[in-house]
Order: sequence, then structure tokens, then C-alpha cells
Amino acid sequence: MAERRRMSYSVHRDVLDEGAVDEMAEKSESKTSLCEKVGRSMRCSSARAKSCLLGSVPVVSWLPRYSVKENALGDLVSGISVGIMQLPQGMAYALLAAVPPVFGLYSSFYPVLIYFIFGTSKHISVGTYAVMSVMIGGVTERLAPDSDFTMWDNETNSSTVDVATRDAQRIQVAVAVTFLSGLFQILLGLVQFGFVVTYLSDPLVRGYTTGAAIHVIVSQLKYTFGINPQRHSGPLSLIYTVLEICYIIPETNIGTLVVSIVTIISLILAKELNAYLSKKLPVPIPVELVCVIVATVISWQVNLTGRYGVEVVEEIPSGLQPPVFPTASLFGQVIGDAFALAVVGYGIAISLGRIFALKYGYKVDSNQELIALGLSNSFGAIFQCFAVSCSMSRSLVQESTGGRTQVAGALSAIVILFITLWIGRLFEDLPKAVLAAIIYVNLHGIMKQFLDIPALWKSNRVDMVVWVVTFILTVLLNPDLGLAASIGFSMLTVIFRTQLPKYSLLGQLPDTDIYKPLEDYNQVRHVPGIVIFRSSATLYFANAEMYQDALGEKSGIDITKLLSAKKKLEAKRKRQEKKAAKKAKKELEKNGGDDEELQQKDVAIIEVDFEPDPSLPRAIVLDLSPVNFLDTVGVKTLKNIRRDYGEIGIDVVLAGCQSGVVETLQNGGFFNDKVTKSCLFTTIHDAVLRCQAGKTKTHRGEENEYYTEDSDQEVCSCSAQNSGPKM
Repeated sequence: MAERRRMSYSVHRDVLDEGAVDEMAEKSESKTSLCEKVGRSMRCSSARAKSCLLGSVPVVSWLPRYSVKENALGDLVSGISVGIMQLPQGMAYALLAAVPPVFGLYSSFYPVLIYFIFGTSKHISVGTYAVMSVMIGGVTERLAPDSDFTMWDNETNSSTVDVATRDAQRIQVAVAVTFLSGLFQILLGLVQFGFVVTYLSDPLVRGYTTGAAIHVIVSQLKYTFGINPQRHSGPLSLIYTVLEICYIIPETNIGTLVVSIVTIISLILAKELNAYLSKKLPVPIPVELVCVIVATVISWQVNLTGRYGVEVVEEIPSGLQPPVFPTASLFGQVIGDAFALAVVGYGIAISLGRIFALKYGYKVDSNQELIALGLSNSFGAIFQCFAVSCSMSRSLVQESTGGRTQVAGALSAIVILFITLWIGRLFEDLPKAVLAAIIYVNLHGIMKQFLDIPALWKSNRVDMVVWVVTFILTVLLNPDLGLAASIGFSMLTVIFRTQLPKYSLLGQLPDTDIYKPLEDYNQVRHVPGIVIFRSSATLYFANAEMYQDALGEKSGIDITKLLSAKKKLEAKRKRQEKKAAKKAKKELEKNGGDDEELQQKDVAIIEVDFEPDPSLPRAIVLDLSPVNFLDTVGVKTLKNIRRDYGEIGIDVVLAGCQSGVVETLQNGGFFNDKVTKSCLFTTIHDAVLRCQAGKTKTHRGEENEYYTEDSDQEVCSCSAQNSGPKM
């Protein structure tokens, strides 16, 4: 077996407290004022203006350097492949948004072109996305329900829905919420708020998208079974909708159900074939497009609508919509939904963008991505588009077919433009059940995320709880409220983890300056007479009291009891002094003495001194290396600990303080004439040696030695030698 060698090092220096380190390292006291920072940020130069332009409009930076020879062919093939995918997905996801299918094609054109100009990710495919579409569908159906457009038909003696007026109103709602969400994204990007995505942890995002996928599936059941359930909104609406579908499922249109089943089976088999032949085919087979074409031809030839009552897409207008500013009166009703759309859309896009950026070695600007998506949504809304994000399935196709730059996305938009202008009307006989089936099959990747639960159970159960709770909240409260509740719950788990950290007593690994928890290591030894205490979390108002309690419990010191005993002894001493003084006064009065004689007369007083328990440690070292910030309560807690334990003869010192913590201690009044930086140490080992130097003593070992002289100078010397057991 190979011999495992250990590197060696040797250090010989004085034991240094924080004040000595500041003096030796010549700590800088100069700080940049707020006015200077603002002034520096407002300065303008030609180089800075150029950098700002290139950062705000990335296409100006990379397009002039575009290599036609290296990238053109891959981008062309990728753009055509993604554009073909955009056709069925755009129409299908428009149904999720409760708007006519052609608006899904518009949403696959304008926003993609805007992202081409302002986006920084080279591989994500921007366009319609199932989760975003179902969130928009919830808003449009809530503000423009079928019941508001019901008319009585005298010829049939039944109520009918004015579909044209309803769809026009729903388009206005979708455009308004999209425009407002784009404005939110632009504003967040301008104020450099891209870090907001850090509050969307990976378990939260995956649990949320899985829960939203359940809403997607339920919303498409009416097209699968050919039924028309009543629309429900608000919390638990999904449950009510499922119950409603179960109640009216006997009214299922058999022709629609057959179309759905055949389409789903065909798509699954075709996708499996695609996966099997992926290494042999230069580009994947566009199974969704083939399915749409075949289904449209069959529906047209067989007349599925007339003979079997299968609902089809119907009219698809050719051409593009003229620009129309969104209805401002709707903004107040959709502001909450717009913010949720802004956060979800950005979170999904930046997460996927960072994955590709890490894989291919380039950087994605999170703030610029916010602005790019915001411009895509706000500009697209003026041309009747609904909110977009990026699709995992299309992005993977764009990458696998050779797409290397944003040019692939622009080419896919051109494909959609061609379809919209000239051949879109050919798909008017396409059954909506086919679009619903495409949605189901495309959700298989999201549904696989249920496998996260057992994996998280093994790795991190708190993350598993976040995943499960996010999924449940999203299903029960709908995607908008579910997102807010999920973020709140995720933040609570962070707070709970800081409130319930792991408290440990540390010991020294023999012959080293390494200190580890005593309960975790068998060879770690307790340092005689010194308690070394560590909390795994920062110290602030939420856990300050528990910090003090844990210190007493771990060290075995009942500080309250000891302080109470000391106070009782002091009170007893004062009573004895007072009693002796009274007795002396009476004796003087008997003998005819005066007050002056009383003051001059020596009075025997019994001294009652507090004798500390010899089993108590003489010092406590608080390891604050995990503490990254302190609030006023934390500073007060440390002051109280040092004062209380000092009253019973135990010195308390701090080790491993970060510079920000030291500054907070200084500003918070921790230091005074008696308490200086001499009680702060950079390492635990320095603190231990200084505490051991409380009594003049000498200890020497082969690899670790410390000693103190009467001159009150300590020297730390640690060395390790090359060694290694043969394996």
C-alpha cells in the first residue's frame, strides 16, 4: 500500500491577543464614507460609459465577435429545432393561460427577440413555460370567469358563453399582469436586486414547480375528457375542481378521450424512440410537430368536431397583432400576481442559465437577466404576449443540437414568425385534446422530481421538509399564494436552525493546536481548568438566551445559584458588620464615649469571604468563529456572561472573532477601561495559552510547548513532522 505522507509546519511566536494583532498588522482605521461611495458611483468616464453600454446591451459586445465558421451551422440547426418545438408548446401553453392558442405563438416570437438583444445566457430557450402559463391562467379565469359572459339562447333554451368577448377580456388580463411583472423585473434589475433568487432554494424551486405541475395537469383534464367543470378560485380551488371533475366525469366525450389516450401513448413511445436513437440521430425527431400535423390531418379528414364533438382550436388569425398598451385599470387587481410571476420566472431562468454557464465556462449576469426578462415581458405585453421564462426541455434541445449562442434563439423566433404569418391557419382543426396530451408528456421531467424526496431524506431532512411543505402549500393555496407561503416557511427553517444550533465543548487534539468537539472525537482531550465552548450558529436576539443556558448546561456551572450564594454571603457580612457596629456603639454609650471615639475605636468584624468551588474552571473560552454578525442583544449577552462568570472568579475570553464582530463589540460598548481587546484572541490556541498563563507554570512536549515567564510573556511553538502510517 502507498504511504500516506503528512505535510509539516513549524510556528514559533508570541501568544497574541486581538490588540497585539492589530498593532503588529497595522490595522487600517480609514473607512470610505457614504458620500465618497455615492460620489464614486456617480463619476462618469468614457471607459465607464462604454462598459455600462456593453453591460446593458450585451449583443453589442458579443455579436461583432461572432464566429460564423464555428457557430453558424450549430445555431442554425438548433434554432430550427427549437422553433419547431415552440409551435406545439406555444399553442398548448396558451390553453393553460386560458387565452386562444395563437397568442402562444406571439409569446414565442417577440420576447425571444428581446432576450436575444439583452440576455446573457447563451443556451436557455426563452418562451412559453407551463408553470408561468398556469399562473396566468389562474388570474385570467379569476378576473374573467365564464359566468360573466353567459347568455341565454332562446333557440336552444339553454345558456351559452360569449367566447369571443370572454377571450378578449382574458387577453387584456393576461397582457396587464405580464406587463406589470416585466416592470417589476426591470426595477429589481436596476436596483441590483438579482440576489433575491438566493431566497429560492433548490428544494423550494423543485417542490414549487412540482406542485404547479399538478395544477397544470388538473387544468387540462377538461380537454382530455371533453367536459366543462365549473371554475373555482382561491385556496383549495384545486381540490374543488378535482371533486367537480369526478362528479361530472360520466359526461365524458368518448371521442375526445380516445384522441387523448392515443396521443399520449404515441408521444411516449416516440420520445422513448428518440432517446434510444439520440446518439445515432444528428437532431432529435420533432415528435410533437409530427403529432400535431398528423392529428390535424386526421381531424380535418374525419371531421372529428362534427361527428364526435371533439373540441378543436378553431380560428387562428394570420399575421401579427398591432401594439396596444395594456389596460391600466387592471393593474391594481393583478399587482400581487405580477410580482409572483416576476420572481418565479426569474428564478427558473437564472437557475437554468447558471447550470449552462458553469458547464461551458462563461458568466451569467443575474441583474442583467432580470432586466432582459423584464424587457421581454413588458415589450411583449404591448404586442399581446403573456409572461415567459425558459423551458428545460427546449433548452436541452437547443444545447444538444449544437446551439452555442443567442443566435439560435433568434432563429427559432424567425421560424415562429414564418408559421404565424403563413401556415398558422392550417392548424385550425387541431384537437385541443392533442395539445393537452403534449402538455402531459412534457411534464414527465418535472414529475420525476418526486424522486427528490428519498434523496433529500438521506442527505438533508430539513431540505426534504421544505420540498414537501412547498409542494403541499402550492397545491392547496395555488401557485401565487403558495409561493409566498413557501418562501416564508423556508425562511422560518433558517431561523429555527439558528435558534436550535449545536452547542459543543471543545478539546485539544494532543500535540497540536487543533480543537474539536469532545463528543465527536475519541482522541480529543479536555484542557484542564479551561472550558472551550462553541455554538454552530451566529449569536443574535433569537438564540441569545439559549446560548447562555447551553453554556451553563455544557460547563456544569449553575451561574444563577453561585451568584445567589455569593449575594447571600455578602448580605450576611453586611448584617454582621451592622450588628457589630451597633454593639460597639452601645458599649461606648455605657462608658460615656462620643461619636469621635466610636470612629477611632477598632471594631472587630467577622469576615465572610466567598470561596469559589475548586472544581470550577478558572477560565472559559468562547469560540465565536461561526458567528458572522452580532446584534445589540448578542453584545449584551457576551457582556453579561463575562460579568457574571467574572464575579465568581472565572475569566471569560473570546476567540476567533471576525472583523465585523470585533467592530460590533467595539461600537456596542463591550469594551471599557477594564475590558480591552486583550480578552479577544485570533485563535483558540492563543486564548488557551493565555488562560493557562494565569499561573506561572511550564509545560513542554515533543511537538507542542508553551511556557510563561514571570515577565508575563507567553510564547507559542507548534511543530509537526513528516509522518504517516503505512497503508
